[in-house]
This record gives sequence, C-alpha cells and structure tokens, in this order.
Amino acid sequence: MKRSAIISAALLVATAIYASPSTFCGVDIDELAGYVYPNNGAASASLSFMPDGLSYVSLSDGGKKLDRYDVASGKFIETLFDVSATRGDRKLDAIEGYQLSHDGAKMLVWINREQIYRRSFRAEYFVYDFRRRTLKPLSVTNSRQQAPVMSPDGRMVAYMGQDNNIYISMLDYGTEAKATADGKVNEIINGVPDWVYEEEFTTSCSMVWAPDNSALSYIKYNEADVPAFTMELYEGACDPNPAYALYPGQFTYKYPVAGEKNSVVSIHTYDIETRKTKDVAFTHASIEYIPRIQYGPTADVLVAATLNRDQNRLEIYSVNPKSTLFKSIYVDTSKAWIKPQCYEEITFEDDAMVIFSDRTGFSHLYRVSYSGQDLGPITSGDYDVTAYYGAASDGSFYFQSAKNGPLNRVITRVDRKKGRSADVTPAMGWASAVFAPAMNNYVLNFSDADTPPVFTLRNSKDKDVRVLEDNAAYAARFSGVPRKEFFTVESGGYELNGWMIKPAGFNASRKYPVIVYQYSGPGSQEVTNRWSMDWQRYFAMQGYVIACVDGRGTGARGREFEQCVYKRLGHFETIDQLALVSHLKSLPWVNANAIGIHGWSYGGYETLMAASAEHAGYAAAVAVAAVTSWRYYDTIYAERFMSTPRQNPSGYETSAPLTRVDALGCPLLLMTGTADDNVHMSNTLEYVSRLQQAGRWADMLLFPNMNHSINGCNARAVVYARMLAFFNSKLL
Repeated sequence: MKRSAIISAALLVATAIYASPSTFCGVDIDELAGYVYPNNGAASASLSFMPDGLSYVSLSDGGKKLDRYDVASGKFIETLFDVSATRGDRKLDAIEGYQLSHDGAKMLVWINREQIYRRSFRAEYFVYDFRRRTLKPLSVTNSRQQAPVMSPDGRMVAYMGQDNNIYISMLDYGTEAKATADGKVNEIINGVPDWVYEEEFTTSCSMVWAPDNSALSYIKYNEADVPAFTMELYEGACDPNPAYALYPGQFTYKYPVAGEKNSVVSIHTYDIETRKTKDVAFTHASIEYIPRIQYGPTADVLVAATLNRDQNRLEIYSVNPKSTLFKSIYVDTSKAWIKPQCYEEITFEDDAMVIFSDRTGFSHLYRVSYSGQDLGPITSGDYDVTAYYGAASDGSFYFQSAKNGPLNRVITRVDRKKGRSADVTPAMGWASAVFAPAMNNYVLNFSDADTPPVFTLRNSKDKDVRVLEDNAAYAARFSGVPRKEFFTVESGGYELNGWMIKPAGFNASRKYPVIVYQYSGPGSQEVTNRWSMDWQRYFAMQGYVIACVDGRGTGARGREFEQCVYKRLGHFETIDQLALVSHLKSLPWVNANAIGIHGWSYGGYETLMAASAEHAGYAAAVAVAAVTSWRYYDTIYAERFMSTPRQNPSGYETSAPLTRVDALGCPLLLMTGTADDNVHMSNTLEYVSRLQQAGRWADMLLFPNMNHSINGCNARAVVYARMLAFFNSKLL
C-alpha cells in the first residue's frame, strides 16, 4: 500500500509501502481495496486450444504443470509439461506463461518477465519439446529476449535481443543467426515497434514468418531523429531501487509529440537459406505509417497496411519479398480518420482478406482478394460490427456486433451456403468469444450489468458443452452491491446513453451528492450492458449517486456520431457532460450543489474541460493522468483526431485545458504517476503552473515511479481513497 504525507497545502505525495492503516482521513482503505484493481476482477477461463481444437491445455499447480483436457468430455488426458520432469541443464521452479507452436509439438515458456511499456516485455525464454521433454534456453547470446515468434514448422524462433537486433534460433542445431546488425537503443529498432506504434497501433511485434519457413519479414524503426523524453526515477518504496536513494536516476526514450518527427519505417525480408536481406522501397510519398505486415497464404504475398500522416487514407499493398515488387490492392479513405480496426484487425484467410470499413456510415466486413479484387460485403445494416472471429470449414463465419443497440454485443453465425444468419447469444447483454484455430469449438464469455461473466465451452453446433467458470463465489461476494440503472439524456439532437448507481438504501425523499464518471475518448464506451466492478459501487455504498453518460465521439453508434469531434476534441464532449449535469439537477433527490466529476487519462482531460466550462455547475473535480494539451501528446493519437498543430492551430488552442484555467470553477484534485510514459507528468505540472500564474491552485497527489495505470503495492486503492476523501470534503 501507499502512505500519504502532506508537504504543502496544495501538494501531496504518495509513498508506497506494504501496509497501511485500515482507515485514513475517514476512508477505510483496506475495505475499498476489495472493490478496485487488482482485487475486483472475476475469474476467467484460462486455457489454450490445441491446433486441432479437440483438446485444450491449462496451467496448474502455480505454473508448475501444463495439463491437457478433452474438449468433448472435459476429462484430463495428460500432463504435457511438468517442471520437475523436464530434461536439460536448467530446472525451473515454475513458469509465468507459455506460447504453443503452430503444430502443438513445442512451446515457448518464460520466467523473470520485465515489463517495458504497456504491451511489451523482456523475459528469459525456453523451448520445450513435448515429445522429448527437453527444456532448453532460447538463447545463449542474449540473457533476455523480446517478442519471440516461432516459425510455422516449429524449428526456428526469431526474437529481438537487448541490442535491438533480430536473432534467429535454429532449434534443430542449437545455433543462432544474427539477422540484423544495425540495432541501437534509441536509434534503430528491428522487428519490434517503437513506443508510439506499440501504444497507438496496439502491437508489440513487427516480425512475420513466410508460410513455407523460407524467410522472416520485419519492420525496421529508425527513431534517430525522434525527439527524446526523459523521466526521473527515484528509490521509492514499491519495488525500491537503492541506486537512486540519494540522487535520482533517469529513463530516456523516444516520444514524438504532435507535429514532431516520427520513426522512419521500412520493410525488410531476411532469407533463411542465403542469409541475405532484401529491402522494400515504397514509392508513395504520403506513406507515414506501416501499422501491420502479414503474409497471405503463400510466401510470395506479404501484405502491408499503410497510412498517411493524417491517418485518413489506408492503402494496402501486396509485396513479393523475393523480387521486392509491390502493388496496391486496396484503398479506403475518410473525411476524418480511418478507424484503427480497419488496419489492426485484418483477417487473412486462404482465398481472401476480411477487412473492416465504415464506408457506409457503419463498420462492416468486406472481402478482398490478394490480387485486389473487391469480393463484396459480408455484413450490412445500420449497426457496427465490432469483431470478426473467422470462418469455419463449412464456410460459415462468426462476428460480433452492436445490432441490438450500442449497450449490447451479440455474436452471429452466418451460413454462407444457405445465406442464413442466426444470433447464437442472447439479444441483451455482452458476448465475446475465443475460437479454436480450427473454428470447431469456442469459449463464450457472457455477462450483463447485473451478472458477472460466465465462461462456457461450445461446439461447432453452438451447443453448450459445459460451463468452465460461472464465477458463483465471486457473484455471491458482490451480491449486495447497488445495481446499475440505464437512462438517456438528450443533447444536440441525440439521445445519449447513461447509467446510474444509486446509494444502498436509496430514499427518494432525500438529497444525494452525485459523482459523474466519464472517459469520453473517441470510439470508447463506458455505458454498456456488461459486468464491471470498481470504485463506483463502493462509493455508492458510501452515500453517493454515481452517473455516467457516453457523449458524442464515443463508439458503436456509427461514423457520424463518433467522428463529429474531428479537429475539435473536448467541444461536443463537454456540451454533453453539461447536459448530464442539467438532467441531474432536475431530479428531485439530487443535491444540485453537490455534483462532482472524475475521469482518468482522456477522462481526466475531459474532467478539466468540463470543470472549466461556463456555468458548469460542478462542486468538485478529480482528474487522474490528464492530458492538458494535445500538443504534449503523441503524434499518432493526437493527430488522428486533431491533425497536426500546424494544420489546426486554433483547434489545439481551444481544446487545451491549459488555455481555460481562468475559468476553472470548482476545487480540483490532480493525481499522476511520476513515471507515466504515456501522459507525462509534465501535463499536470504545466497545468498547475498556469493555475498558479492565474492566482489559483489545485490539490495534487503524486505517485513516485508509477506509470499511467498507477498500480502495484495497493496504489490503485490509494488513488480512490484520496478521491473519496476529497469528494467527502467538498460534496458532503
């Protein structure tokens, strides 16, 4: 846990320790901790299907064993891996994770994971052969490896070493080949994305094997000219570093803020037999980003998705890695931005690609051949398709959509041969699925606002085989918490979706304080008919009404609703949040003088925008890890919605909380991690500086060495305990 120490009237610094008083400033931190991360999560069905989909594996005994089970009967078949029964020089106490080979004959396991950014990590990897029971280090050249990728035949593994170069381990011979030699920290990265690609294009690996194992294609990131950002690191008490006890250390990495230079990206292919590398030189001058590369069904088709800097033109190329010749096979454009799912979630099938596009005003699926032939849409309608799961051997395919309204997700099976479709999950609620590689079985995850997730194993006929996890004990634990109620608010000609949690023992004759929670970021959703457990329920138990509305710009309501915020972030979002305030004040049981607002990240940004709007009517505000100007944020995200500062100077000016400090109309609490690599602490400090210049101030709580998520050593509980204490002092 963390202990707070006051160092000035306006500045509080949290120091992480492993024990805390049960009550501090009137808040029972231990009790609150049970409702927030990491103690609030429901159990999941932790398993991996074997390639044929007829059996699955699951870790047991604290990571010491990997057991295989029959899908149809659920019966235990065998223990595939046991740390006490491996052959080799290295014996492990347990493993932290595993990755199966394509044929299921081998797996990669790892220990001593070291997190880098949100998705990336280094670890000590080992290769385990199921038949021989041999456990061997992946590399003797590099003590830790990053983003390993097994070849389709399971005989090679490519990874990035600590010198930013790609190495290929030849498992049959116990040898290694160095595929690149120009890697250099903070200059050249081979096969692994830079920070901004990882964060905003949701990827942690940029290496792909040819289907015939003949070559490895990869993206090179030249970030030499990208401006660097440096953060100070301290000894701290949560995972302390004694080296920084007297003098802070530093961490420097490349972070391109809006308008600055990005990494120069290029595609290369390393030939396994000749050990030669060939380069692909795209000639289109507008190409700024290459978010994805992936092979098609043959080794002469490498598919590359590219974007221009404005991210409103997606062009997909088919590349022959041997000849390096390429041709454009698909183009999609937008008046605002291309949705990330259009290039991040391309599915590569034997005869065609399945690609998302919102060209009709709603996100739907389209088939495009590898030669560039438009094979037409496979879904249509006035609703957004939100996931494509793939096609089964009989030609039927599955997708997830918001066809029953943006609050819900339903999974639909389409029979291509008969031209029929059927929903295989309830109309109301939230359904998602993980399919076996063969698409013959899947695990269904279903919940609604009142019901924790239930994981059910299903067969190819969409019949329940058995329940894998019903979360019965978890549901009983939270059975007495206040429920969510859904409502709508009118704003700007739209009916906005919202939910509300009323206090336990709600009495309509009383007047209640309200805390508004929102995220508000483009394409996001907080108002959904799915289970969630977090601080909101606990705060309601302390006497607060909690309300949330998804304003314009949020997702699953079509392109027009989402993209109306283009080049003017914070404008419509604020109007819609103020519409919620007006609605709340009209309710007879709401204390109109005791309405607060809170948000984290983009939600923190919108908290500052709303709290400084004219006649906002908030009595208090709490912003965590808030962006205070899009000029401080990264190129890909900021420019996707705002274009560059040079192209849209007035938009950047009017959308910045920094320019609105004079209008801040209520007490404010700011919280941030000092090692936030995403929304830098400087956002908060620059905002505080403007406040001070205007003769104003805010309370502030800093979390030493914590990143954007502020977790570890019970830090998350401290965030919400401090927030509760602040709202108690301002709203009660």
